[in-house]
Amino acid sequence: MRKLTIIAFISTLLLNSAFAKSPIPATGTAGDATVDVTKSNARRDANNEMHIKDLHAKLKITASEEALWTTVAQAMRDNVAQIDKVVDKRESLIGNANAIDDLNAYADIAQAHADSVKKLAMVFGPLYAAMPDAQKKVADEVFIHRAHRGMGMKSK
Repeated sequence: MRKLTIIAFISTLLLNSAFAKSPIPATGTAGDATVDVTKSNARRDANNEMHIKDLHAKLKITASEEALWTTVAQAMRDNVAQIDKVVDKRESLIGNANAIDDLNAYADIAQAHADSVKKLAMVFGPLYAAMPDAQKKVADEVFIHRAHRGMGMKSK
C-alpha cells in the first residue's frame, strides 16, 4: 500500500509538471516560440527546485540521509527534463500535426511519465527504507495528502 501511495504521489507530481507548460502561441515567429518554451522550461525548473526543497523540509531529511536524498532530487530534475523534451516535441507539432501525430506525441508523454515514475520510485525506495518509522509516517502523510489533492480528492 505504501508503494502505491508513493507512486500515486510521484505520478501526480510528474503529470502536473508535464501539463503545467503554457502552450506555444499559434501566431508569431519560430524565435518567439523558442523564447516561450525557454521561459516555460525555466519557470518549471524553478518550481521543481522549490518542490524539491519543500519535500526535503517536510520529509525532515537528516544528514545521514542526504546522499540518498541527493539521488532522489537528481532523479526529479532528470525526470522533469525528460518530460520537458517530449512535451516540447508535441508542442512543436501544433498547427502541423494530424490526429494520429498528436495521439502518438501524447503517447510519448505518457510513456515518459510512466518511465519517470518508475525511476523515481526506484531511487526513493532506498531513502524510504533508511527512514525510521516516525519519519516514514511523515513521508506517508506528505505523499498521501499530495496525491489526493492532485487527483481532486479532499485529504483527511
